[in-house]
Amino acid sequence: MQIEDFLELVQHRRSTRSFKNDAVSSEDIYKMLEAARWAMSGANAQPWEFVVVDDTSVKERIIASWPETRRETFDIEQTRLAKFRHPNFYDLEVSPAFKDASVFIVVLGDRRTYQATVLAGNYLWGEGGTDATYLKNIGNATFLLNLAASALGLGTQWVSANRVWGEAIKQVLEIPDVLDVHTLVAVGYPSSTTTNGHRRPLEQMVHHNRYEAQKYRTAEDIQQFILELREQTRASYDRYTKKTSK
Repeated sequence: MQIEDFLELVQHRRSTRSFKNDAVSSEDIYKMLEAARWAMSGANAQPWEFVVVDDTSVKERIIASWPETRRETFDIEQTRLAKFRHPNFYDLEVSPAFKDASVFIVVLGDRRTYQATVLAGNYLWGEGGTDATYLKNIGNATFLLNLAASALGLGTQWVSANRVWGEAIKQVLEIPDVLDVHTLVAVGYPSSTTTNGHRRPLEQMVHHNRYEAQKYRTAEDIQQFILELREQTRASYDRYTKKTSK
């Protein structure tokens, strides 16, 4: 693969929030999983496991467990000023955007594998704290799942599982208590094209030999950046909300 081809793939990938009913082949799913299997991990700990959910009745049980976690997140999101609020949380009664996906891939983590990593990481905090390497390991695998799906012409939605929903998913899928539920990756064929691919210009985030002070963003700059993000994404969320909340 040439670097231009790889950059095109990365730039083409989008989060899908509306899926067709078309089935995704087991062959494509396992190609995605094979990509994820080769993710980077600290000390090659490979803490990930995957539950592939394509049975309609099991998917429906997972979807049914989602509103409780949304209710908790919605209540917290209301503490923000409305202009900074995430566009998906203006209304409580919204169907999950991932509900029509052909397949759910639930990404699990086995924290016991963290014993493979350098012990000092538990004491000399860096890169985000004592869990940082473990969480990055899972994130690496999840990212490769999404990227591989894009290479296959599929759409995905990376759906984070908080504590409440993670426990509910464990019950549905009979997952052992010792494992963590990190993410649900919804996989299917997109029913619409997502065009929002805004990224900050590279020259704004790259520094040479030192931190270039003129590129430093103040608190006001960050607030303005968030407001601009909201404007860019609100239309797609509003379109989805209006379609699913009737």
